[in-house]
Amino acid sequence: MKLYHSPMAPNPDRVVYFLRAKGKLDAVEIEEVSIMKQEHKTAEYREVSPFSQVPALILDDGTKITESRAICTYFEGIFPEPNLMGADPKEKALIEMWDRRVELMFFIQFATWFRNAHPMMAPLEVPQSAEAAAKGEKAAKKMAERFDAHLADNEFLAAGRFSIADITLFIACGFCGVMKYAPHKEHANLGRWYEAMKARGFAG
Repeated sequence: MKLYHSPMAPNPDRVVYFLRAKGKLDAVEIEEVSIMKQEHKTAEYREVSPFSQVPALILDDGTKITESRAICTYFEGIFPEPNLMGADPKEKALIEMWDRRVELMFFIQFATWFRNAHPMMAPLEVPQSAEAAAKGEKAAKKMAERFDAHLADNEFLAAGRFSIADITLFIACGFCGVMKYAPHKEHANLGRWYEAMKARGFAG
C-alpha cells in the first residue's frame, strides 16, 4: 500500500494520526505531496486522485481511495485493534455522530475562515471572501464552545472512550494555529482534553 500524505495539512494528518494510534504507521509506504507547491494538481497526481485530494491511498491491487474518513475506515477494517470506530452499532453511531460534528460543524467552518482570510491561501481561494471568512470564524468558535461544554462531563468526545472523533478534533484544534486561534487554550475543558490527547503520544 502507498499513502500520499501532505505534512501539516489536517486531512492527511488525520490518517497518519489514525495509523499511529493503531501502531501501524510503518505498515504503509508514505509519499509526500506538497499542497502549497500545488503538486496535488499535477497530471501525474490526478492519475492517483482525480479531484486532486490529499490524502490518497493506493492498495496493492491498484484500488485508489481518497477522503480521509474513507481511508481510515479501510485501515479500521484491516487493522481492527485497537478499535477506533466502534465495537457495536451503538458505539459506531455515537462515534460517527461526533466525528461528523467535528468535521462539518467545526473543521469545515474553520477551513472556510482560513481559506478566505489568510494571505497564504489567496492563490488557492480565488477570490477570497471577507464575508465567508467572518461567517466561518463565528461558526467555528461557537462549535468550540459546544465541545467545551460537552467535555465538562466527558473524558472523551464519543462513546466514553478514545476514538477517531478525538483524533479528528485534536487535528482540527492544532490546525487552528494557522489563524493564531487556539480553542484548547481558550476553553478549560477542551484544554484538559487536548493535554490528555498529547499524553497519548500525539504531536502538538
